[in-house]
Amino acid sequence: MRKLVYYVAVTLDGRIAGPGGEYDFFPQGDEAQAAAYSAWTSTLYPETVPTALRAAFGVTDAPNRHFDTVLMGLGTYRPALDAGITSPYAHLRQYVVSSTLQADIDPAVTVVPGDPLALVRELKREEGSTLGIWLCGGGKLAGALLSEIDELVIKSYPVVAGDGIPAFDGAFDPTVFDVAERTAFPNGVTLTRLTRRAS
Repeated sequence: MRKLVYYVAVTLDGRIAGPGGEYDFFPQGDEAQAAAYSAWTSTLYPETVPTALRAAFGVTDAPNRHFDTVLMGLGTYRPALDAGITSPYAHLRQYVVSSTLQADIDPAVTVVPGDPLALVRELKREEGSTLGIWLCGGGKLAGALLSEIDELVIKSYPVVAGDGIPAFDGAFDPTVFDVAERTAFPNGVTLTRLTRRAS
C-alpha cells in the first residue's frame, strides 16, 4: 500500500503558520546557511517545491523521489490561489479538501468536498505506483487524517510562534511515532523523519 506522509515545517510550539496563515517568520539563518539548507531539502524532496519555483531551486527536471500525489486543505491552497496560481504543484496529482471551493477551479486540481479519510484510503490502495501521498497541510486536515498517516517528516524551526495554526487540530488521540532519522542544520533547523509505531 502507498504511504501517507505529512511533510511540514513546524515551530517549537507546534505551529505550521501564524494565526493569519503567515509563514515568513520561520528563521532561515544567514545567506550561506539558508542556501545550504534549501539545496539539501529541495534535492531530497524536489517534488515539494512548487512548480513556479522549481527553476529557481534548480529542480526543474528533477524526478519525483517520494511523492506523486499531494493532498491539502483550503488554507494551505489559499496562498497560491491568492497569488493567481490555481495549480501550485502541476508536477503532482493535486487534491484539495474543501466544502466551499468550486469544483472546476483548475482541470489539474481535484476538489474533494467530502470525507478525506475515504479519499486517502482509496489513494493508498492504488496500484502501479511506488511513490507516496504528500499531506502538506493544514492542521485540521492532518487531525482528521491522523489514523492514516504512516510517516511524519518534520522540519522543526527554532522559533516560538505564540499563536497560529497547529500541526494537528483534531480530537485527543495519542499516536506514537518512532524516529527513523534526524538531520540538524547550521541554521538551527532539525529535519526528523518518523514512522508510525506498529500497534
